[in-house]
Amino acid sequence: MTWWVACGPYPIHTHCFPDSKQVRKLDHQQIPHLIFSSSTPGELPPPAPRACFGRGNLIEKIAGLAENLTPIALIGAGGIGKTSIVLTVLHENRIKQRFGDHRYFVRCDQFTPSRVHFLSRLSNVIGAGIENPEGLTSLRPFLSSRTILIVLDNAESILDPRGKDAQEIYAVVEELSQIDNICICITSRISTIPPDYETLDIPTLSIGAARETFYRIYKNGNRSKAVNNILDQLDFHPLSITLLATVAHHNKWDTGRLAREWETRRTSVLHTEHNRSLAAAIELSLASPMFQELGPDARGLLEVIAFFPQGVDENNVDQLFLTITNGPDIFDKFCILSLTYRINGFVTMLAPLRDYLSPKDPKSSPLLCMTKERYFARMSVIIDPNEPNFEETRWITSEDVNVEYLLDVFTTINANSDEVWEACSKFMTHLVWHKRRFVALKPKIEGLPDGHRFKPECLFQLSRLFSLLGNQTERKRLLTQALGLQRERGNDHGVARMLRYLSDTNRRMGLEKEGIPQAKEALEILERVGTTVEQADCLRYLASLLADDEQFDAAEEAISRAVDLLPGKSNQFLVCELYRVLGEIHHSKGATEKAIYHFKTVLGIASCFDWGGQLFQVHYSLAALFYDEDRFDEAHAHIEHAKSYAVNSPHDLGYAMELQAGLWFKEGRLEGARSEALRAADVYEKLGAMKDVEDCRKLLRDIQRELDSPAASGRSNFSCELLNMARFPACINSSPSA
Repeated sequence: MTWWVACGPYPIHTHCFPDSKQVRKLDHQQIPHLIFSSSTPGELPPPAPRACFGRGNLIEKIAGLAENLTPIALIGAGGIGKTSIVLTVLHENRIKQRFGDHRYFVRCDQFTPSRVHFLSRLSNVIGAGIENPEGLTSLRPFLSSRTILIVLDNAESILDPRGKDAQEIYAVVEELSQIDNICICITSRISTIPPDYETLDIPTLSIGAARETFYRIYKNGNRSKAVNNILDQLDFHPLSITLLATVAHHNKWDTGRLAREWETRRTSVLHTEHNRSLAAAIELSLASPMFQELGPDARGLLEVIAFFPQGVDENNVDQLFLTITNGPDIFDKFCILSLTYRINGFVTMLAPLRDYLSPKDPKSSPLLCMTKERYFARMSVIIDPNEPNFEETRWITSEDVNVEYLLDVFTTINANSDEVWEACSKFMTHLVWHKRRFVALKPKIEGLPDGHRFKPECLFQLSRLFSLLGNQTERKRLLTQALGLQRERGNDHGVARMLRYLSDTNRRMGLEKEGIPQAKEALEILERVGTTVEQADCLRYLASLLADDEQFDAAEEAISRAVDLLPGKSNQFLVCELYRVLGEIHHSKGATEKAIYHFKTVLGIASCFDWGGQLFQVHYSLAALFYDEDRFDEAHAHIEHAKSYAVNSPHDLGYAMELQAGLWFKEGRLEGARSEALRAADVYEKLGAMKDVEDCRKLLRDIQRELDSPAASGRSNFSCELLNMARFPACINSSPSA
């Protein structure tokens, strides 16, 4: 047997004593305590991984904390790289110098999770030589005799609050962490760890580190964009990347074959011949006592989170899952288990987990079908800016990606479903009002059979989006197609509606002679079958067309008739539209004060209701008017206001930037004007608003001419062009009702 004598905090190695009597001869004042040590050496930690790409800063931070004996917890999903990181730290030179051979690694998933087994395993790993210790008391003399680093790897196996002996093991780990000469480092999938640990949430790899990790294993081809694309779809998850590279390398796939296999099999390809797989890593997490205790709905909820690209909005958990009473608590547990994470108010998960857990047959998932019904019900609300629930419909701005994906999947599953296509048309209506953008559903909408009940309505709502994004050519094509379908069905009301919007499209394209007859035909039909509100709205379109055609008196008469059709203070939104058009008419006639009066009337009404689209348009109109009057400060102020209301409409923002550029050009601020005009042109080009692109290019040519030759007269010519555009730009009447 070997004896050690420890004086103060530092152990002193003495000779081997033949018996205990010799020890007793020593003055006990000189020997504060005696420590027994088995001749059995402690276990060496596993070797460090050959490479640990992209983790340098993290490893440095962990090593620094370990040197200071700060307890550390590395938390993250299975396969995120926690073990690789901590093994790299264990073999860092600075850690070797600090702890010497007293660096220990305990695999917590390799023994039965009980207090007895944990203490026994700890004793063996550190070489204490004490069999079946009942507590830390018998190990403490050994533990306190030297500076030690102990890694508890996969500690979720022993710290799961719902596991066997969980509280007792937790207490032992907590006590172990409080010994001041020991640094404990935990790696765990769950975040229920003792207090006072420095907790580090382990992120996925950077794109560069992901590539290096993949190509360190894969030797069968050159670097390619196809591989980069797959790595991105794996969220740069280390285990998934390692498995992908291993499978591709073993099978000697070139990058083309790898891309095809991924496209066909997705995460099911991540399974090596030695039974290492992503599925095994995920199922291990789902087998934990904490997860099992969540009940039979837990996996179904995970499937719903996995199905949606954005995950699930935490604020909507109770609304989406009406039959689950403890939904928020279950979602909290998912995050504790590192199955999900929170971002921007949503609970979501890493892409490989999402791909594995997402239901392969969405119709077979009761909770997903319930979620679908809840989304469809929320979209069925009629959007009317005059009604109090208008603000509630803004929820679409944060969940539009989820809803679009839901519709894309279910229109594929059942292409003839009225319910799904009605929801599709409602979805686009929500986007029209609250988040103007293109939709991926366009090919499916146009591919519907002409006889499908909802095809005209879907074409119409799609045309509105194209209009508000500046593509009037596409809007006209879609409306013409919808008009033909409504005429075939003998739907007079539908015909009038399509004619009304076609007339506005032609106005925006500068085709007043084509648009005026269409507006008049629509009005005639609505006088027979429509409401007074619809007639008033049609008169608004007609007034704008007449004004663009310089028939100002006829335009004013149309507005007057429209106002008379609206009873009392009903439909304030349409009242705003009418008075704004009237302001534009007076602006064109040179009646500046009357125009300002009408614009400010609109401003007062729209501000009360916070109608962003109306507020953008009236501020834009005022900016254009003050531009015309050379009242630059006022023009700039209204442009800034207009920009603030264009956050959900890139096309409107382009118009505000273009007018800003024109104003700066007029002021002689040429560099700023060119920069702003280039930004506007870029917005238009991305939206496919080619007429607006051409207008912006004219402005840019004038600016460049002025920059090249200060004496050129291009500026004055441009001012006239801009004035004509500003009075009736394409965005005027671009509210959703258009």
